[in-house]
Amino acid sequence: MTRAGPCRRTRVRSVANWVNLSTPLGLLVARAGRSRVRRGPELLYLADHYRLRFPVAGAFTVGDVVISRHDLDALTTRRPELLRHEEAHSRQWMWCLGLPFLPLYVVSMGWSWLRTGDRAARSVFERRAGLAGGGYADVPPRPLGPVLAGAARRLRLALVGRGAAERSVELGTRG
Repeated sequence: MTRAGPCRRTRVRSVANWVNLSTPLGLLVARAGRSRVRRGPELLYLADHYRLRFPVAGAFTVGDVVISRHDLDALTTRRPELLRHEEAHSRQWMWCLGLPFLPLYVVSMGWSWLRTGDRAARSVFERRAGLAGGGYADVPPRPLGPVLAGAARRLRLALVGRGAAERSVELGTRG
C-alpha cells in the first residue's frame, strides 16, 4: 500500500512554519510584492513576479513561501534543483523558530562576505541548502588580516574624516 501526499517530515515543517508565523509573513511579503501565489510541491507556496526591489535575489524563501521576481515555472525548468534548495531554507526557518532566522541569516551573510568577499559562499545557511542549488559558487576563504586592516582604515576615515586623517599623517611625517 502506497501513501499519498507529503511525508511526515514535510507536514511537520509546514505546521511549524505556520505556528512560528514565518509562512504567514512570507504570504504578506508576497502580497506586498504583488506576486502571483499558488501551491507548489512539498507544501510550499510559490510566489512569482515579485515587484519589490528588496531583497536582491533570484529567489528567496520566507517560511514555506518561495518568492521570485521571475516566473518560477521557467526558472525551475532552467534550474531544477532550485526548489530543493529553497525547501531546505524553509526547514531552516522551522529550526530557527521563525523570525530569528532573519538576523541569523544576515550575520551568516556578513561572515561569508568577510571570509570570501561573497555573501553566500561561507554562509552556513546557503552551504547547508546547497550552494549550487541556489546558483552560488564555492569561493575559497581569504586571509582575515588584510580584510580587517582595510575595514579599520575605512572606519577610522569615516569617524575622523579624510581631512583630519590626512593632517595627522602630514604632522606625523614632519616631526
